[in-house]
Amino acid sequence: MENITLPSPHRILKLTQETVAEQTFRVEWHGKEVQHGQFFMLSIPKVGEAPISVSARGDGYVEFTIRKVGRLTGGLFGLSAGDMLFMRGPYGNSFPVEDFKGKHLAVIAGGTGMAPVRSTLQYFYDHPEEIQSVYAIAGFKDPSAVLFKDDLKKFSEAEKFHTYWCLDNTEAPGFHKGFVTQYISEIPFASFGDDYNVIIVGPPAMFKFAAKGCMDNGAAEDHIWVSFERKMACAVGKCGHCKVNETYVCLNGPVFNYTKAKELLD
Repeated sequence: MENITLPSPHRILKLTQETVAEQTFRVEWHGKEVQHGQFFMLSIPKVGEAPISVSARGDGYVEFTIRKVGRLTGGLFGLSAGDMLFMRGPYGNSFPVEDFKGKHLAVIAGGTGMAPVRSTLQYFYDHPEEIQSVYAIAGFKDPSAVLFKDDLKKFSEAEKFHTYWCLDNTEAPGFHKGFVTQYISEIPFASFGDDYNVIIVGPPAMFKFAAKGCMDNGAAEDHIWVSFERKMACAVGKCGHCKVNETYVCLNGPVFNYTKAKELLD
């Protein structure tokens, strides 16, 4: 019988230093097709395990953008290209990208919240004929905390993309000063009719304010999708760490429509 909690080793193909505290790991992957918004459990034997969202996918690889915050991530940062990283997955549901096609898409992300939505943005950058428009708003603390600088530049230059890259309290070329919620009013929901969707990813407190900002600007809550990783430990619905009422985030999420997500926020 297969052990669904047993990780397997996969070779690190490339490391990209995003910021002082964040790295992107490109890891060899020839398993099940990974959907936009899914996650893996990454681990180091005898050190620990944690859920990490997929920040990109390609032929023979997946990428994870990881922030150094504890013992496990500190251990991961000690690895180099060619080393083995243990992982299992992919787990969870995904953004309904097929339903996004042919419509307008607004993406609002804070900090490392850019990681789970990066592959979706990349998909529509590569397939502009499948989307009417993309409004992307992303916020970072300051210039030293900005992720995916090359991606931000190319998204900004794409014909169908309308981008607002924000820094909390800092001015810098190519960036707006302020929080992401200040720029939600730039999204013309009233002109979209019913043909739009919204993705919000970031700290839980941000969900509420960003969702409220969208709804105040004319968006319907059932058009809003959020993604979050709440205290997930096993990823297979056995440990109960991520359970909220009767909902297991690892099994029923991490992507939720806001009509459901609003019941899960602390």
